[in-house]
Amino acid sequence: MRGRDLEVGCFCDESGSDDAGARYYLLTLVFHDQSVDLGPSFARYERSLADKGLPDIPLHTSPLMNGHGAYEGLPLEDRKRLLMSFVAMAQRLPVSYHTFAYRRSEYPDIDALFTRLRRDMVDFFFDNLAYFQFFDRVRVYYDGGQSPVRRALHGAVEYALAREAVEYRSASYEEYRLSQAADLLCTLELASIKYARHEETPTDRLVFGDDRRFWRDYLKKFVRKRI
Repeated sequence: MRGRDLEVGCFCDESGSDDAGARYYLLTLVFHDQSVDLGPSFARYERSLADKGLPDIPLHTSPLMNGHGAYEGLPLEDRKRLLMSFVAMAQRLPVSYHTFAYRRSEYPDIDALFTRLRRDMVDFFFDNLAYFQFFDRVRVYYDGGQSPVRRALHGAVEYALAREAVEYRSASYEEYRLSQAADLLCTLELASIKYARHEETPTDRLVFGDDRRFWRDYLKKFVRKRI
């Protein structure tokens, strides 16, 4: 008997669903045993920002890379320092993740892509069923996003796991550091695809550097967390 109610959080982020011109669609799921307190890690991160004279802006990688939204007016070097500070914190978090990635041109329409996504998610949860069954409950944190994504996510989770063991929470990236971590990892996995296919953008190279620097300074720090 474990003697306590165990819960795993699933934090979701996607890329490419709301951009008809996007070459790729990605969905990243970040998993965290919610009995493990991350408060001290987040507090150290916030202190490190204060010590560096950096603003505590909820990480949102696309606006950070392009200097939009809350990052407007911040010099590129400060934006890169913010990114690296978050990376330094996130790489030490006791989390794992999985990214589903698709080239959109391989599907006749977005519905066909999400049908494939749902099937792949079902396979993923079945392949890792022992891990998820260790917990009494899976709590899914998602900001709603596009309705086909939401239907695919709900359908896959509830098909593979007991419906009564799944809860849903509406969550924006501003509210949860792990939603921000999912956003970061989704961006890094997309960048990895683009670098591998020599499709990286000038902004990618400006922020991440060349392919070797991207691997060394960013993606390498997280590959051991992949499921």
